[in-house]
Amino acid sequence: MREGAQLNRVATSHGREVFHTDCPAREVVDHVTSRWGVWVLISLRSNDLRFYELRDSIQGISEKMLAQTLRALVQDGLVWREVEPTTPPQVTYGLTDFGQDISEPLTDLFDRITQRLPPRSPA
Repeated sequence: MREGAQLNRVATSHGREVFHTDCPAREVVDHVTSRWGVWVLISLRSNDLRFYELRDSIQGISEKMLAQTLRALVQDGLVWREVEPTTPPQVTYGLTDFGQDISEPLTDLFDRITQRLPPRSPA
C-alpha cells in the first residue's frame, strides 16, 4: 500500500486540469489567496473605495503592495478601476460580478473563523 495522498486528475467544467501548472485558474487563485488579496476583496465587498480609503481599511499594507495587489486583481477581472480626471487623479476600485462571487465565500470563511476564535484574554 502506498503512503501519502493520491492526486487524481481534476478537471473543471471547462476541461482544464486545475492541478496542472499551466492552468490559468492557478494564477487567479494565487492572487486571491495572496497575503493581501483576501483583504482587498473583503474590504471592497461592502462598497467601492478610493485607493487611500482602501489602504486605510487594511492595516499593515504598504502603498506598493496595495498597488501590486490591485493591479493583479484588476488584470484577473475581479476588481474594476475607475480614474477621475482631476488633479491629482482620484482612483476608485470596486468588485466586478466575478469579484463579488469570489469574495462571498471568503467573507463567509472569515466570519466562521472569527466566530470560532477563543475570547482574548486581558493584556
